[in-house]
Amino acid sequence: MLGTNPTASGVQIIVCIALTALVGLATWLKIRRAKHDGSSKDVFLAGGGLSWLFVAGSITLTNLSTDQLVGMNGNQMLLLAWWEICGFFGLLILAFVFVPIYYRNNCTTVTELLEKRYGGRSIRTLISALFLFGNILIYLPAALYSGGLFMQSLFGSTMPILFFAGILAVISAAYTIFGGLRAVAVMDTYSGIGILGLAVLIVILALAAVDWDIVSDVPMERLSMIGGPDSPIPFHTLFTGMIFIQIFYWSTNQNITQRAMAAPTVKEAQKGVMAAAIVRILIVPPIVVIPGVVAYKLFGDIGDAAYGRLVAEVLPAWLSGAFAAMVAAAVITTFSAVLNSSVALYSVDFHEQFIGEVNDHWKLAAAVSVLLTVVAIMLVPLYQNAESIINLLQQLNGLLSMPILSAFVAGLLFRNVAAPAAIGGVIWGVLLYGLYTFRLEPAGIITMHYIDFMVVTLATSVIAALLTNRIILGNRAEFFLSPKAAA
Repeated sequence: MLGTNPTASGVQIIVCIALTALVGLATWLKIRRAKHDGSSKDVFLAGGGLSWLFVAGSITLTNLSTDQLVGMNGNQMLLLAWWEICGFFGLLILAFVFVPIYYRNNCTTVTELLEKRYGGRSIRTLISALFLFGNILIYLPAALYSGGLFMQSLFGSTMPILFFAGILAVISAAYTIFGGLRAVAVMDTYSGIGILGLAVLIVILALAAVDWDIVSDVPMERLSMIGGPDSPIPFHTLFTGMIFIQIFYWSTNQNITQRAMAAPTVKEAQKGVMAAAIVRILIVPPIVVIPGVVAYKLFGDIGDAAYGRLVAEVLPAWLSGAFAAMVAAAVITTFSAVLNSSVALYSVDFHEQFIGEVNDHWKLAAAVSVLLTVVAIMLVPLYQNAESIINLLQQLNGLLSMPILSAFVAGLLFRNVAAPAAIGGVIWGVLLYGLYTFRLEPAGIITMHYIDFMVVTLATSVIAALLTNRIILGNRAEFFLSPKAAA
């Protein structure tokens, strides 16, 4: 077994700061000649000018942050690779089903599609509020926590996680405030090339450190891709709730789809999404699970500290500093991306509708970004008591993901469904999954795995919407393939 983490060396720190600054400089040089008009499209969709390369880079790095590198490797089992493998199929659905729909409806936010499908603004407001709730309370602080934990583990520092999280948050907010989605997408792509290359190198060096043997002295349940009933991903759930989780995350989640909506054409957006899908299936799975298993063999069960400790051990000081810079960039771009999406939702779906027209979205974005950043930093300590950050996130996501997806399912698959009916289905889903998560499952009343229960939540939410539409509102929904709906 290898020793404990070394303390941060001057070389590590200098390399980390230098490369972080270099990525920032390269990003500025790329975007500095861009013209700005202060419109929502300018700030939140990069003026509709992202090429396929930057769409792919932004989608990849918005998702691939320390939530994955730290959280998935923190489980220290190969099984968690299923999240990324199944993500490939989620991206295919985004490319060929949802991208054409979003472009046909000229959407800035995914919630605009709901308003147009239901013919009512109320459902758009509710879904936007739920997205904001999830971003503020889940995605933003979780990104800072996992990034701060990684930095603390890598540098062997006695500084608290909140110190590192604060630094990452400030830099992230600066990208959103001064560069908008254009800066975020460009930085995503530049840092993505580095982080994927170094992540693959870490896999190779980690395997070399154990003589390419991750089988001996490692329990079989940590090596099997067939999850048992008590595992994080029971095998049967790949055929139940997993696909719906992927559809929600990749196709209806503002944080991801906003990047796909920022290309000049549907074909350019589809090329970018497909490129991201190829990276997702070929590169991402091994880098998010193999280091964790190797860390188990070297250090034992150390949870979310596994990845940072392994990197500190297998990389020379100057390279670990480089990797710290790349991971910092991944955290910064993920936080910036979610922050930009949150500001977009507030500006377009709330401020313009309930307060007044926005003449300069840059100024409003700056003010809202500062507020949300402060809140995210304050919430970081809540995540420090989580046994596994990635499993916690997936469970909390169920509170929002399936209820929100039900609004898309009811709106896209049925005609003549009123917005209040969709709202009834969403409320039902949030209450049902909340009851399951915080009462029924902990008490042993329902023993169903949370991925399975997501299917129950989705199906009953759609049924609740259709029943509300028929019984309370007196409308008869028509399936979109029926002759009446087609007419």
